[in-house]
Amino acid sequence: MANTAQCYYCFESLSASFEDREPPSLAAVEVLWEQYEQSKKLSSLRGHNVDGSAFDREDDDEVDVEPVSFQSVNEHEADRDTKQSPQTSSRPQGLKLPNVSRLQSQVSSDSSSAATTPSATSNTSSNSLLSSSTAMTTPSTQSEGVGSRITSTKQRYPLFVTWNTVSRNGHKTLRGCIGTFEAQDLAAGLKSYALTSAFDDTRFSPIPQSLLPSLSCSLTLLGSFEPCTNAMDWVLGTHGLRISFIHRGRRYGATYLPDVAVEQGWDKEETVESLMRKAGWDGGAGSVARRLLRTGGNSGASKPWDQVSDFRTVRYQGLKASASYEEWQEWRNWVLSLDDGPEILGSA
Repeated sequence: MANTAQCYYCFESLSASFEDREPPSLAAVEVLWEQYEQSKKLSSLRGHNVDGSAFDREDDDEVDVEPVSFQSVNEHEADRDTKQSPQTSSRPQGLKLPNVSRLQSQVSSDSSSAATTPSATSNTSSNSLLSSSTAMTTPSTQSEGVGSRITSTKQRYPLFVTWNTVSRNGHKTLRGCIGTFEAQDLAAGLKSYALTSAFDDTRFSPIPQSLLPSLSCSLTLLGSFEPCTNAMDWVLGTHGLRISFIHRGRRYGATYLPDVAVEQGWDKEETVESLMRKAGWDGGAGSVARRLLRTGGNSGASKPWDQVSDFRTVRYQGLKASASYEEWQEWRNWVLSLDDGPEILGSA
């Protein structure tokens, strides 16, 4: 499923591209993220911040919490293979850093399986790139059970990566978003589309390195694709929507991710009409979706909305994760403070 570590991996991929180096592997980032979260939890129980400085506890009562044990990549893989839960019977005495050579070996495999950017129509959404293919691919996984959360490189998903700039007052502005409906190896797909959405979204100029500190990253893993019985056969706030139709002899298509309509304050009819216009439809104003429902999108009349035919709608759901530059940097500084951290991150 989507997690914060995958957003950090997108940041690492973008940062590495500016520095002409390879990023750490997704497997390494996910393991270190998990250990970082464990470290924060232990620091909180001991009355310290993650950097070791003390803070005042509002409640000094004794906290009875089951100890947490750190594990290396090798141990996680053993858990996955044996389907046994990791041992948590004793309090950890220190952090066991993942094996560097094993983590770095993931980089070459990630690079060799780089994803290919899908072909697209010339029209793009404010939150997505449109795939020219009408086929939908349901995400598949090759690993289940214990340890699956840090072996996501074994999974394949259609995905979208979104970059926003964040102002000082916290306002987000879209800066790039591109994805694919073809299932991708997660590590290769995230790396590919993190860069594609940063540099190749034709609505914006390529993101420069100077803009990196103002960015936030969101990613959405797509699944549960279902054909709709009509243009309104989907749930606002739950489903993303992908439409395609023929207008004046030309096929158009567009998509919105699940959170777009809610963020924009649209109802379902406004969402469908916005999708049509984003795809390139230039019909008249008014409730296009309602008219399409009445006509079935197959009338031969001369009105603009009646020139639309073969209207198809597919709904899907998404798993979303987000992270800010500041969050990524806090995690990164923690990793760099470890003995082998600079080597793992390629910052030695």
